[in-house]
Amino acid sequence: MTIHWCGTGLSSIPGLRRLVEGGHEVVVWNRTVDKAREAVGDIATDIRAFSMEALSDALHPGDIAISMLPADQHVPIALLCLQKGANFVSSSYIAPDMRALDGQFREKGLVSLNEIGLDPGIDHLMAHDLVARYRASAGYHADNVLSFTSYCGGVPKQPNAFRYKFSWAPAGVLKALRSPSRSLRNFSDLRVNRPWEAITAYDAPLPQPESFEVYPNRDSLPFIADYRFDPAWKLRDFVRGTIRLNGWAEAWAPIFAEIEALEGSSPAEIDTALTARANALLKDNSYAPDEPDRVVLFVSLKAERDGKPVFHETWAMDAAGDARGTAMARLVSVPVSLGVEAVAARQISAGVHAAPHDPKLIADWMDQVQGLVQYLARVDHLA
Repeated sequence: MTIHWCGTGLSSIPGLRRLVEGGHEVVVWNRTVDKAREAVGDIATDIRAFSMEALSDALHPGDIAISMLPADQHVPIALLCLQKGANFVSSSYIAPDMRALDGQFREKGLVSLNEIGLDPGIDHLMAHDLVARYRASAGYHADNVLSFTSYCGGVPKQPNAFRYKFSWAPAGVLKALRSPSRSLRNFSDLRVNRPWEAITAYDAPLPQPESFEVYPNRDSLPFIADYRFDPAWKLRDFVRGTIRLNGWAEAWAPIFAEIEALEGSSPAEIDTALTARANALLKDNSYAPDEPDRVVLFVSLKAERDGKPVFHETWAMDAAGDARGTAMARLVSVPVSLGVEAVAARQISAGVHAAPHDPKLIADWMDQVQGLVQYLARVDHLA
């Protein structure tokens, strides 16, 4: 069984190195071989130029292909895995055309494991754990009213005036600000066209209490079922979102105005404008060499009965870049490597899946996460 790791970008290296150092047979694929050699050439013995044709020739039944390439490459590589009898792994959200492959992966006894990075990934593990703990708690009752929140974000360890720094070209960050979101707030379906229309404050349960700005992103509602909430539960709030430093909305107000001004423009005009703005932002707000980044993640489940909390726990995580490299790279790629090992050990059933529900895998993986961060705790607010 050979592991084919495709892509050696900024968020790939720690997990890739972990697999190589762990003695696995790994082929490293990257469009630019020199960049891959610079990243892992000291330990990797098989580095190749990526192309779909070359990967097709190298894939054998039982192999595992990992796509850390742009999202539009995931489904083509997954289809190649189906053709070759191989398994597939990525950290990205499961796109509809990936989910549509579930039947084929099941029929062939193969695995497509996705959403096992940071967000999505570690946040899923935390959510599964909290739901299981709630179901087993003394406070569990069918009449309880539930609230769930999950907020994750990369922020500068050393805050700047812009309240944000970029690790790579920020066009994707700006384009995401044009995406609508859907969540549940106070029993009502909350649909927001732009993130800045729904920014709220969040007080994080860290050892040194800290307040952040948060907003919903994407469509949170499908995760109600993914996290195995009972359809009969009374759900007041359910939101998965992004977290930013306090002052972010004020600092970014001119950016929001520019994005709003693009309404009615053609897709090409919008893309050109956002790319130009992104390049300017990167010049003024990028990380300096060896400057530490910071990643924060808070996943919380609260149950109330007759207006009083009967269960309230939060997973709280705070990580910073250090001598091992950036926090973001560790927290995205090491869980991917854990997923690869789980697939190799046949711990994941056939089909298209997100991060696992299995309590033992969750416990094992969270133990690994503990070693990647500066702070990780499951906080019981009622203790």
